[in-house]
Amino acid sequence: MKFPWHSDKRESGSGCYESTTTVQSRVMPGVTFAIARMSFDRRLELMRRIRELARRAEFLASGQKPEEQMDAALVRAEIERIYVTWGVKAVSGLKVDGQEVTAAALAEAAPEELFREALAAVQAETGLTEEQRKNS
Repeated sequence: MKFPWHSDKRESGSGCYESTTTVQSRVMPGVTFAIARMSFDRRLELMRRIRELARRAEFLASGQKPEEQMDAALVRAEIERIYVTWGVKAVSGLKVDGQEVTAAALAEAAPEELFREALAAVQAETGLTEEQRKNS
């Protein structure tokens, strides 16, 4: 039985899928990030990891007290770290104090501007809008 969505004629290279995409840094030329591409299970994993934190951030952000606003900002920063540790699979071309920086150490060791660039690349790969990320 033949199905219309299956083809016996495969283009060369079809059926190949790269689970990461490479992003060149604009902040630091020569630095590249390997960013995980979205899959169904990876989306579920990410949503599970940030769900409670996102709820807490939204609750705290609705408060009027300065300490609630500060706590909300802290929770949002933790969510950003989760995005980067979840989505950046490798970093190349970056040394801090003479040592190669790994994806796991990006938040800790890299300049904040580079971390923010990696965060933007991960968020772009998730395909979620800002509002959807807040409500994950």
